[in-house]
Amino acid sequence: MNENVPQYRKLYELLRKHIVSGVYEEGDLLPSENELCALHGMTRPTVRHALDTLVNEGLILKKQGKGSIVRKPPQNIGILSISGTASAIGVRYLRTDILQKPELRKWPDMFPFDLSEPESESGCIYMERLRYVDGQPVFYDINRLPNINLPRFTNRSLENKSLFEVLRKHYQVNVLGGEQQLKAIVPDARIKNILRLKSGQPVLYIERKLNTNKEGFNIYSTIYFNSEKHTIFGNF
Repeated sequence: MNENVPQYRKLYELLRKHIVSGVYEEGDLLPSENELCALHGMTRPTVRHALDTLVNEGLILKKQGKGSIVRKPPQNIGILSISGTASAIGVRYLRTDILQKPELRKWPDMFPFDLSEPESESGCIYMERLRYVDGQPVFYDINRLPNINLPRFTNRSLENKSLFEVLRKHYQVNVLGGEQQLKAIVPDARIKNILRLKSGQPVLYIERKLNTNKEGFNIYSTIYFNSEKHTIFGNF
């Protein structure tokens, strides 16, 4: 990891990886603050900062007298969760095809959310993905990221990778919450074909705005979700 990354974040990323990958299971105790300080050569405030970040993500619960208790990500589809879809269902069940590689574009004239001035002036990085769960296409999503402080993003390979993970690890962009507009619609022929929908089957249409820790930087997504066999949850 980049040496310029704060020490607390290195520990946070390591512990988060161990929780998501199953090194620690639901209900397990993480090492104590004293043990983490000794193991990683970090101060107590640094360790606490890392643990507090995990608490804010909902990955651990701190209990007086017990310590840091692991809370596994929910197994329903986390399309509305700030933890992201890959964290919610596990990367071994999720496959991502990039239908449109990231490229610079102007914002569309008709847009469902108000843009900040820097966002509007900088244009967006546009990309399209098709995401499969257990081999079946479930999400078709269109993502627009403000073209602000994302060097070389258009050159990154995002095949089978979590967008949230890439933003967090390489650009220190954390999703804090958001808002969304949802409705069931009759899909057009293209959406029907992409998601392999049956004749007459509706699709859940979602417009989403995610707020981040970067002032004036939000993530915008248009999502078509085949909910025939899957449920969704939202923690905002």
